Amino acid sequence: MGYQLELRHFNYFMAVAEELHFRKAAERLFISQPGLSRQIKQMEEILEAQLFIRNKRKVVLTQAGTYLKGELEFILNHLDRTQKQLKLIDAGSSGGLRIGFLGSAMQKVVPDLLIRLRDKFPEIKTTLDELSNRAQVDAVLKDKLDLGFVRLARVPSGLQIRPVFEDTFSLVLPKDHRLSQNSFRTIKQLQEEHFILFSKEYSPLYFDKVMSICEDAGFTPKVSHRSVHAQTIFKLVENHMGIAIIPTALQYGFQMDVQFIELKNIKQKAILSVIWKSDNRNPVLKHSMDLLLAED
Repeated sequence: MGYQLELRHFNYFMAVAEELHFRKAAERLFISQPGLSRQIKQMEEILEAQLFIRNKRKVVLTQAGTYLKGELEFILNHLDRTQKQLKLIDAGSSGGLRIGFLGSAMQKVVPDLLIRLRDKFPEIKTTLDELSNRAQVDAVLKDKLDLGFVRLARVPSGLQIRPVFEDTFSLVLPKDHRLSQNSFRTIKQLQEEHFILFSKEYSPLYFDKVMSICEDAGFTPKVSHRSVHAQTIFKLVENHMGIAIIPTALQYGFQMDVQFIELKNIKQKAILSVIWKSDNRNPVLKHSMDLLLAED
């Protein structure tokens, strides 16, 4: 038929795949709906595969379309990354490093890495994005991030994981709570309290470890609230909505009417790990990993 695939075909396909609506996709692309339909039809003819099932009520991806969407997310992200790296290099920089992190990583690990990068490689540009564990894994797999700082026990095939910081856990209580550092003996003293935890979807490993801390003491905690932000958790504790257990490093940098009691005599530890993609070709990544793991 003489047609050839061009980058525009991929962009058109991704717009429809994300919107699952030809009119909305056409408006997003600033082209006519009939023109977009022709381009998608042409793409299907070139690839010899049906990408969408269309009827008057809805548009859905076929199995082939779903596969192509996943592959194109990686390809287009990588192209975007390459363009940005070229601009940085042309401007005299060594390139850029995109870092994802959980809030607790910002207490020590990430700032330490940024300082060491600045001192040894001042021409490297860094960007930061606070994301959940799951979002970081997805972003690293799709080349949207170079590094992620997570609390996970395992990662999907294609990713590497290394622990970089081991922390204790601490209780968070209102300042006027009946227990204090001097009167606290065991967490079982709090078995009748309501607990405020980070959402299991945000950090399943953290959630499971906190549950195990309580279960080792002989009770299952009554979880009344969940959040993804430490400040929200502390605010709820401050207002006597419950108590919390957090990685100890998270206590710094907040000015609230709460007290922290470190749980020193338990086996559970809060492990922060770094993840990266095995075949990441960003040359800046090696410099960063060398600095990050230098003390291992």
